[in-house]
Amino acid sequence: MRRTVDAIWKLESARIIAGLTRLVHDVGLAEELAQDALVAALEQWPAGIPDNPGAWLMAIAKRRAIDHIRRSRRLEEKHEQLAHEQERQQDLEQDDVLRLMFISCHPVLPMRERVALTLRLLGGLTAAEIARAFLVSEPQIARRIAAAKRTLARGQVPFDLPDGPELADRVSSVLGVVYLIFNEGYSATAGDDLLRPGLCQEALRLGRLLAELAPHEAEVHGLVALMEIQESRSAARTGPSGEPVQLHEQNRGRWDQLLIRRGFAALLRAKEIGGAPGPYVLQAAIAVCHARARTAEDTDWAQIAALYEALSRLLPTPIVQLNKAVAVGMARGPDAGLALVDSLGADPVLQNYHLLPSVRGDLLARLGRGGEAKFEFERAAALTQNSAERAFLLRRAGELAGGDSGPTLGAAVEEFLARDELNAATIRSYGQTLRRLRLALGDRPLAAMTAEQVARVFETAWGSVAAKTWNRHRAAIRSFAAWAGLDDLAAGLDRRAETRSPALPIDPAQLDEIWNRPGIPLRERTLWRLLHESGAAVTAVLSLNVEDLDLDDRRARVAGAWVSWRSGTAALLPELVAGRTRGPLFLTDRRPGPSRPPQDGDLCPETGRSRLSYERAEYLFKRATAALDPTGDGYTLRRLKPRP
Repeated sequence: MRRTVDAIWKLESARIIAGLTRLVHDVGLAEELAQDALVAALEQWPAGIPDNPGAWLMAIAKRRAIDHIRRSRRLEEKHEQLAHEQERQQDLEQDDVLRLMFISCHPVLPMRERVALTLRLLGGLTAAEIARAFLVSEPQIARRIAAAKRTLARGQVPFDLPDGPELADRVSSVLGVVYLIFNEGYSATAGDDLLRPGLCQEALRLGRLLAELAPHEAEVHGLVALMEIQESRSAARTGPSGEPVQLHEQNRGRWDQLLIRRGFAALLRAKEIGGAPGPYVLQAAIAVCHARARTAEDTDWAQIAALYEALSRLLPTPIVQLNKAVAVGMARGPDAGLALVDSLGADPVLQNYHLLPSVRGDLLARLGRGGEAKFEFERAAALTQNSAERAFLLRRAGELAGGDSGPTLGAAVEEFLARDELNAATIRSYGQTLRRLRLALGDRPLAAMTAEQVARVFETAWGSVAAKTWNRHRAAIRSFAAWAGLDDLAAGLDRRAETRSPALPIDPAQLDEIWNRPGIPLRERTLWRLLHESGAAVTAVLSLNVEDLDLDDRRARVAGAWVSWRSGTAALLPELVAGRTRGPLFLTDRRPGPSRPPQDGDLCPETGRSRLSYERAEYLFKRATAALDPTGDGYTLRRLKPRP
């Protein structure tokens, strides 16, 4: 019985919540009323499921809504509204679901909250189901959903359909959420499995639903076409052990022809609507080129390269440029593709993207440069968080000749940091620099490293940082190079002049805006409040451990000194600690990868996550305050100190 009710709920919940939101103008309350109806179904349906379970649930939920309206002293007004709506119920229901899509994917929400709220309200998934799909904890998902509802309520986001220029932006936001859900299922960013079919199916369902609700939007049909065709390859994308199978090696007889035909039909509908093709229509056209080829050799790579050229003009992102390089490499030869890939190496967006070295390794292997390709595949394996993909990349690296001999960068870095004469702070500082260098260059032999390569990494990773930070990383490289007998590694790194200006405190009015800004994660809100209320140095606050805290007395001891705080921080700390008893107070978002093991004192034994770095904390604050800063750069954390 419970399984049947769950299935009915997933089919009907979006329509019910949407209809209730139109009545009560509060998406959180609407969900609560719908849940009341679900509880009633679980209690009453064992005696027999009604002929129209969706209408039964809607009727019960509306009774709850009427009760709420009566308590809110708006009964007469809403009765008139309900009577009027009965006459146009069918027409409104579709509009309601579309409104719910727009509000769940509203640009005021951070992307992670949009995804969680959409899967909750429109997918009917529980917080536990969403958490399992994205490999995070259930409380994290619950907090994201709750934060999204608070943001929508606080901002009084209207439950209406946008029009004019705003419509295109809002549709684009919905499509972005749906495609992000699909991509996480199609190629999981972390975990043991390459595919998460449940997310793909949910994204397809949402895309098809959106196509019914917005039949005259070409990009909607373009996205549906793209997902249908990509999903058609799922059965052929993994081998017997779950290992990835590359597109040109896939058994095309296992491709789902029904999904391919559906994709073709969706793309045809998009073209019939007319207008200049958008990003999703162009990507769907690329997918069609692959689907039409009977064999890998029949693929029209020249046409695909031309489509990517059009897409890159419309959407000139680094990811699109990288995909274009793959197509160019197939259409015009690996030399042409490699030239495009190398032009992307300095883009900060791609510095941690494992597919950049993976694509480069593939092109180098095709050129017969096996030693270089091996290093690129190993570097890609170190960057990916997906176990199946890591094993695949390491296997590809193992199939290639070893290249130059001698000690590797990785081994040398670990030996350098393990020296007894280095204290913990120095190890932490040097480690940040050298592990970034290792990630960027891979575990290549020291003898193969050049000053030009190091300078490129520096410009990509730290080109825009303050002079003091640049010089700190430069000093780390110089120390390492001198220890390793490679003095020329820092030859391309000039010391920058440091001009330290006083950090003027942020204006109180702007502080109020920062404290009340919606969508700020709990970790950042707590850190910023603590820095402001304590007046302590950023490094001191970031070095706090949970066991250092005295929550009752509102103080903590660090490095022999006391850091104290007031009520604003006191209200946030218990939720941030969340039952932890030891380890760093401020943690990174993800567990560290195998190539970046933190020091023991910087690792939380209860969560497996490491201490938040100064650089990351500074970057997040600058990004959050860029709109307040007249220069547009954003404020530094030092400016949170209170006025004297």
